[in-house]
Amino acid sequence: MKIRKNDEVIVVSGSDKGRRGKVLRVFPAKERVLVQGVNLIKKTVKKNQEYPNGTILEKEASIHISNVMLFCPKLNKGVRVEFFVDNEGNKKRKAKGSDYIFE
Repeated sequence: MKIRKNDEVIVVSGSDKGRRGKVLRVFPAKERVLVQGVNLIKKTVKKNQEYPNGTILEKEASIHISNVMLFCPKLNKGVRVEFFVDNEGNKKRKAKGSDYIFE
């Protein structure tokens, strides 16, 4: 997968198009990601010790990986990613269209 946890991504389609956020979790088997502040849903919580009256919580729902792109701070936009092997033999990710290397 080209997108990993803690990457900065931008949403390219859907109701949250144009919003940026940090990847909180990646689900490779389902090809989905959880992005901070994107695709918020309201979840009702029954009465319990933590919420004696019950409540409505807002939390992030997963979004398909094809709807996000890695955000390049050098170009200030979403970019496609290519893999390459550096001189030490480590596999790295690089933004297509620039020489920015993602850590």
